[in-house]
Amino acid sequence: MDDTENVGGPYNKLVFEEELGTDEHTLYSNIERQQVSMSVVRPEYGLNQYRRLVVSLSVLAFILLAVDIGLGVYYRELSDGQKIFTDVGREVAKLRVTYNAAVQSRDEARNQLEKELSEQQLTKWELEHQDRRSKDYETQADKIEMEIAALKSHIPMIREGCKHCLPGWTLMNSMCYYFAFSDAMSPRSWQEARNFCKKQGSDLVVVNSRQIHLAINNLINKYQNPSRFMSYAGFWIGLRDVEEEGVWKWLDGTRLAEGYWNDGEPNNMGKEDCAATYPRGNPFKAWNDAPCNHHLKWICEMAPRLSS
Repeated sequence: MDDTENVGGPYNKLVFEEELGTDEHTLYSNIERQQVSMSVVRPEYGLNQYRRLVVSLSVLAFILLAVDIGLGVYYRELSDGQKIFTDVGREVAKLRVTYNAAVQSRDEARNQLEKELSEQQLTKWELEHQDRRSKDYETQADKIEMEIAALKSHIPMIREGCKHCLPGWTLMNSMCYYFAFSDAMSPRSWQEARNFCKKQGSDLVVVNSRQIHLAINNLINKYQNPSRFMSYAGFWIGLRDVEEEGVWKWLDGTRLAEGYWNDGEPNNMGKEDCAATYPRGNPFKAWNDAPCNHHLKWICEMAPRLSS
């Protein structure tokens, strides 16, 4: 077998190359060159590829390491954040408890304040009430003191009146006078007041002198009731102008010589034909004209009795 192969080998090879032709020979030559070229270039090319692969893997490993570190840091921060969140939640819960306690304390304080303000208002009202009562007591005390002083000043007149005047009458300037001071004696019209005087054997007072007028004014000022309006605080006197308007006459028929009228009086507003004297500080402005059917107190006058 070996001889046959050796004998036929070169011939067969030669024949084969001749049979193949020029084109095929060229093709195989190119393939062989390529193989030779590849066999020469491949080691360097593989090294570069290897280096690139190593570099890529290194970069990838670095990236993975960085990612791992980042994830670790993030996880750590997340854990810390979770812890902080938990701590914050606890603090919020504590703050909520503190806030609720503060709100409750505030509400209690507000309720207490409202209660104290209500008590303070009640105390204020009570003080105002006590002040009013105190002022009323002071007014009553002043009135009682004035009455006591008036009674003391009338003791001599009462003593003399017991000799010369009826009980309840006052002796002044050698005449007996009755003043309807008592609340039991209700106010009356001018004619009703005159009728009362006539039943006592007297008549309404005739003020025909300055001395009598001042004494009457002083007495009714002492017994003035401050709760009564001035328009109802007057006392009828025996003076009127029913016969002729503006011509004032006393009950004995004499014309008025000197009057003690208030400013603007007499003005005859509403047919005011009867005169009354009022408790004013200025005794020379004490008189007003008034309707005769108006209800006022009155003053009676009569001569004293002869002493035995």
